[in-house]
This record gives sequence, C-alpha cells and structure tokens, in this order.
Amino acid sequence: AATAPGKKITARLKRTLPVRGPQAPTLSELMRWYCLNTNTHGCRRIVVSRGRLRRLLWILLTLSAVGLILWQCAELLMNYYSASVSVTVQFQKLPFPAVTICNINPYKYSAMKEYLSELDKETKKALETFYGFSEGKSKVRRSVDEWNSTGSDFFQQIPLLKVEDFSRTATDLHSGQKRKIEGSVFHKDSSIVNSGDSNDIIGFQLCDANNSSECALYTFSSGVNAIQEWYKLHYMNIMAQIPLETKEKLSYSADDLLLTCFFDGLSCDKRHFTRFHHPLHGNCYTFNSGENGTILSTSTGGSEYGLQVVLYIDEADYNPFLVTSTGAKIIVHDQNEYPFIEDIGTEIETAAATSIGMHFTRSRKLSKPYSDCTETGADIPVENLYNKSYSLQICLHSCFQKAMVDSCGCAQYAQPLPAGAEYCNYKKNPNWMYCYYRLHEKFVKEQLGCQQICKDACSFKEWALTTSIAQWPSTVSEDWMLRVLSWDKGQKLNKKLNKTDLANLMVFYKDLNERFISENPANTLVILLSNFGGQLGLWMSCSVVCVIEIVEVFFIDSLSIVMRRQWQKAKKWWNGRKRGGSGKAPQAGDVERQGHDNPVCIDEDLPTFTTALRLPLPQDSPLPRTPPPNYSTLRLETAFTEQLPDTLELGQH
Repeated sequence: AATAPGKKITARLKRTLPVRGPQAPTLSELMRWYCLNTNTHGCRRIVVSRGRLRRLLWILLTLSAVGLILWQCAELLMNYYSASVSVTVQFQKLPFPAVTICNINPYKYSAMKEYLSELDKETKKALETFYGFSEGKSKVRRSVDEWNSTGSDFFQQIPLLKVEDFSRTATDLHSGQKRKIEGSVFHKDSSIVNSGDSNDIIGFQLCDANNSSECALYTFSSGVNAIQEWYKLHYMNIMAQIPLETKEKLSYSADDLLLTCFFDGLSCDKRHFTRFHHPLHGNCYTFNSGENGTILSTSTGGSEYGLQVVLYIDEADYNPFLVTSTGAKIIVHDQNEYPFIEDIGTEIETAAATSIGMHFTRSRKLSKPYSDCTETGADIPVENLYNKSYSLQICLHSCFQKAMVDSCGCAQYAQPLPAGAEYCNYKKNPNWMYCYYRLHEKFVKEQLGCQQICKDACSFKEWALTTSIAQWPSTVSEDWMLRVLSWDKGQKLNKKLNKTDLANLMVFYKDLNERFISENPANTLVILLSNFGGQLGLWMSCSVVCVIEIVEVFFIDSLSIVMRRQWQKAKKWWNGRKRGGSGKAPQAGDVERQGHDNPVCIDEDLPTFTTALRLPLPQDSPLPRTPPPNYSTLRLETAFTEQLPDTLELGQH
C-alpha cells in the first residue's frame, strides 16, 4: 500500500510530460529531439537559432551539405566500379604463333568444272546478254552428275534480272522475258564498276517457296558485284552437296602450295603444317598449330629468325567468276583460336616479297561488375560450334548458325555444322536462299539478339602486324631463281614457273618485348569506406556512429512511431465499434490512450520535485491551497515486527 501513491504519480507524469527520443509521440517531436541531441551541428543550429533569417541560412547550408555528400558519395561509388589499366613490358623468349595460309582460290578450277558447268554457262550467258560480249561458242563440258541434273530449274527460278530505273518490272536475263517485281527492294550500292547506264540496275529476286507473294529483290548498281553475289549463292548451294573427302581432293595439297620453308634459320617442310578444310577457302595449312603438343618458340627477333615460305599460287587455274584477285590469305593467331580467314585474313600478292613484323600483346580485363566480359564463355547460352577457345566472333557465328537451323531447317555452308543438321541445298531446302537473306538482314540490323547475348572475352592474345612489300624476285635474279624452283618442283608441276604464280612470305617478331595489359580495381573497399568517412566529416562533421544514429532515428524510430499511431487509430475504431454494438455509453475510465501512455514507455523511476512542478493544472480546478496538516503522520511506527530483547529491558525500567 505504501508504493501505490508513487505508482499513481508516475503514471500521471507519463500521461502528462512530453517524452523525447525514440518514445516521442509524433514525427515532429522526434525530429526536434534528434536535432537537439545529434552530433551533426547543422541540424542543431536549425533548432536553437533565433530569428527566421538565421534559421533559414542554416537550413540552406545543411541541405547544401547533404546534397554535396550525396553527389560525392555517388561519384565514389561509380569510381569504385572502375578499373585502372597497367601496362607491363618484359623481354623474354616468346612462343611463335600459329600462322594459317590459304590460297585465295579455294579449289582448282580444272577439277571443279564438271560440278560448275551449268552455273558457268548461265553466268556467261548473263554477261553476253547484259554487256553484249561473248567468248565464242561455249566449250564447257556438261556433266551428268546429280548436282547439275536439277540445276537449270533453279537457275530459271532465281535468274539474274535487269531492272530499269527501279521500276516494278524487270527483264529476265535467262529467258529475255519481262516479269513483275513483287515484295521489297533491297539495293546494295557499290562504287566499283557501273554497267555504263546509271539507270540499268542488275540483281536477283528471292521468293518464299511457301508463299509466292513474299518476295525480295536484291539489286546492285555494280554489275560485277551483282554477278559475283549471284554466282556465290549458287556456288555454295552446289558445294554443300559435295562430300568433304571429295572437296579436299579438289583443293590444293601441301605439296602444291608450299615450295620452300624456313623457320628460325632452319629448313622446314609440310610436316610442320597441319591441314584443315575451310568451307570458303578450301584446304588451308597452319604452321605451328600445336596439335602434336609442341609449340615452337623463338629467342631472337628479326626477319631471319621467323617463318619464311615461298608459295605456289597457280593463277592459271583460278575460277574466273568466284575470285577476282590473285594471291594468298594468311592469319596470325593463337593455337587455341579458330582462324577466321574470311573476316580478318591478310592478303599477300604474287611476284612480291611480303614481310609481316609482329608485336605480341596479352590483355586481361576485369569481369563483372567492372565490365561485361566472360572468362570462358560458359555463361553464354550459345553452343560453341568451332571446338576452340571462346571468342566474340565464334559466339556470333555460332549464334547465327543456330538461328539459321531453327528458322530455315538447315545450316549455312560457310560455318560449321551443328549436331543433327545438314547444309542447305535447294534440292532438299528450296526455301533456304530467301530464308538466309532475310535472316542475315536481321542479323546485320542486330534484331536476332546475337549481339546482345555474345560478350567479349576477358583474356585474349593479340599480334599487331606491320606489313611491308617489295618486288620479288628482282630482275637480275628472276631467271636463275625461277629455273631452280622449276627444277625442284618440275616433276610435280609439269610446267615452267612464272613469277606471277609465286609469293614470298616472311612472318617474324620485330622484337621480343611482350606487352601485358591488365585491368586492376581503381578502388578497394577500404579506400571506398575511407572516402565516405572523409566526405561525411568534411561536410557534416559526422562519423560512423552518426550514420548509425541517422539510420536508427530516420528509419527505425520513424517507422515505429508511424506504426504506433496506426495501431492506436485501429484500436480506437475497434473500441468504438464494440461500444456501438453493445449499446453502452463510454465510461469515464475509457480515456483515449495517448502516445505518452504507451506500454513501451516503461519507466519505474519516481518523479522528482522538478518534474512535479511541470505538471499542468486542471482546466476547471481552483488554485491549489496549502492542505491541512495530517497529524497521523506524526505517529511513530516501527519498521520491525519484533523488538530486540535489550530494548525490552530498557523499556521496563
């Protein structure tokens, strides 16, 4: 009973005194408490400053400081995900790269005539009709092979057309009849050689075999380009039907292509070359391919210590409609990379000595989050069809080939075959040409999604090439050199060599400095946190504890106050609903519980005299007067239930 008055006074104080800090009833009181107690001086000056102008200035300064902090921290975050590039140069013995060499003419024309007789005949007829010149009576031997038995039908379906001034009518160069042009017109302009009359446009029309109204006309302002494109289209269709073993025999052997070979000052031969068959370039030969587990290296720079080969080009056996230049194509690459001759190959000309100096560079980029590159390509959802290490080109070509198989039902001839697919030909796939051209158009416009899926490799090797050309052989040495080469290869060539049939190639390191370019994080986590602390201390005189305080007040406490107010409103509504349902009038004791009278506000400290003075007076109560004395308080009461024996004796006396 003695503690009852103290508890009542404590409860009354809790209902009356404004509680500060996390127990504040409203957000405004919480913010005021924070500004008065925080270590960030700007917020405190907003509250304690007197005068509107001074307070406004402190508000502007504080908001400006907060804005600068946010800006600087955003810059720090962006710099955190950036990388610095370092270049390291070291001198050492370097591994020699793989060098792949192909003849520009993929197959011997003399061996291919029986397969291309119908196509060559149609091409010569188009030249005669369009340009008005003739080679006389055609002596091209017709073949009874199955590749040509149905060829004429397709030459009639996809003939060369002459379009006048982009009109909707065209002249069929095969039959001389006019036909109406349906569908879209795609003009592939060129600045090479025009046909003489600027209004004469040559091209060909491709239609959907399943829907004859779906057609596309492909036109060229250059007759050379139009005839070559049309010829290659039918050429790939014919070659797709020839077995690989037969095509390897139709192309050039190592003995045909290579006349002499030297590496690092020592003689080499065809055993140092590995053959692989390229769909567009026939038999190609790779020096130092590493297939036998051995990779050659060089310890000295200069042309005398690189690869030196003399190539036999045999210009007389070139296909006149397929290729228009003479020479060879080479590409320098790593042993684990696929040689994309058609994309990045370097052409070397005949009757000349081509010197190619190399600088070796290894590069490594940081992967996510610094850049969008891939380490091995395992995270790219595209099957690698080349069985070589991942590269962006491999991904793009594989992606297009997969789209070709999915959309057209067959594979494009210039790229490797996916599992279970076969190359397109218009005997089994009469619609493949139209499908291929429309699909390639989407690929170029980046509508297939391949450019979005494929990524750069994080690690790659690069050989920077410097090419120089000199006349070879010289006039004074031409006679004896050609005689010696003819003597060495005379039994196989069966004819006298001509310098326009030869090409001299030298590939070497200009120096043995290996350049290693790597990316390193420009900032670490420790540097980032230090920079954050510096910005907070500079603009807000704030520390990590201050940041924790801000999180506590502006997020945790603010959320608890909002939730508490919502709970009070819901509870008031529920109590009012119960009273309305029972028909009882509200009792005097059912006073609305304020934010101060919250169960979380547990404070068992007794009120002090100072806090008691802060109690507000009742609205309708008279002024307090001095109460009369309570004389019962003068009565002495012992706190012990039993008296000690010695005090008893004193009391009796």
